[in-house]
Amino acid sequence: MTVQELPGAAADYRPTPPPAWQPRTDPAPLLPDPEPLRVLGTDAAASADSGLLLRLYAQLVRGRRYNTQATALTKQGRLAVYPSSTGQEACEIAAAMVLEEHDWLFPSYRDTLAAVARGLDPVEALTLLRGDWHTGYDPREHRIAPLCTPLATQLPHAVGLAHAARLRGDDVVALAMVGDGGTSEGDFHEALNFAAVWQAPVVFLVQNNGFAISVPLAKQTAAPSLAHKAVGYGMPGRLVDGNDAAAVHQVLGEAVERARRGGGPTLVEAVTYRVDAHTNADDATRYRGEQEVEVWRAHDPIMLLERELTARGLLDEESRRTATEEAEAMAADLRERMNADPVLDPMDLFAHVYTEQTGQLREQAAQLRAELDAAAEAEGEAR
Repeated sequence: MTVQELPGAAADYRPTPPPAWQPRTDPAPLLPDPEPLRVLGTDAAASADSGLLLRLYAQLVRGRRYNTQATALTKQGRLAVYPSSTGQEACEIAAAMVLEEHDWLFPSYRDTLAAVARGLDPVEALTLLRGDWHTGYDPREHRIAPLCTPLATQLPHAVGLAHAARLRGDDVVALAMVGDGGTSEGDFHEALNFAAVWQAPVVFLVQNNGFAISVPLAKQTAAPSLAHKAVGYGMPGRLVDGNDAAAVHQVLGEAVERARRGGGPTLVEAVTYRVDAHTNADDATRYRGEQEVEVWRAHDPIMLLERELTARGLLDEESRRTATEEAEAMAADLRERMNADPVLDPMDLFAHVYTEQTGQLREQAAQLRAELDAAAEAEGEAR
């Protein structure tokens, strides 16, 4: 800033910026580490809770089987679409496991596995993707917001719920999940800004799986990492190996506890990889090579955890077989129930949209009811 001396002013006159120009927060503690945090395969793994690692393993195996079964259902015409989280199971499971029963999970469309790990019926988690219902489940039962298909729109909702809970004095933390593509949406930036200004008890988990459908991360942002974006809003950014289940659980657990103590929001970037295509309707070979995928298969979250558990003598063939059999039983039940044709009422299209239906909805509902009655009458006469 160029300083011009005013006539008659003292020679040492120097204007200073007003207080609002000063940084409100020291940025240094908010910066993420240069490398993603890892636990498995490091010295820190020796102190990791063995019971937690075994629970993580059982859930990862179950989650992988859930993904493969749901993908198979799309090929059988039982699901319209399925966005697989194969390769990202560590993020999904950890997100569900770090929350208390009274906390809230805000998932994206790819986070069906996190919802199931939190206790949601596997069939209800797929009802939206089947096209049978608005959401497919009661969000209040397990405190899981509806699976969100529009990118990042669930993030402001998570902030609003967390802020409201804080105002009421409720001990509630919201954990919102989003992909790297969602960080390019305005909702992402608005949510982080409001969360930091209000010091809302919310944790943002960005699953950086490398692609927003076919767009690689390098074409979305020039930031050193997505976790660095936290600093611009005044919250801590954490960087973690998203395929290391123990590390993700640790980082998310610390962020949740920080929020619960009144420390405000945290942005966590979990570096992972989408092994399968964006959905069953996507051809991933058009924008990435198999060699790249194979590199990430060698960093598979289940394999990493198996290696650690085996090295510590905590996992044997019987334990592996038990985990596999339980996952197969879940898949068999899912397959059987999804193969049954649901009984649907077209009038449900107008239910649970508004507390009080708008005039336009009432008009549309009456029109559909008249058409259904006319069709039923015609069918009766034909008989």
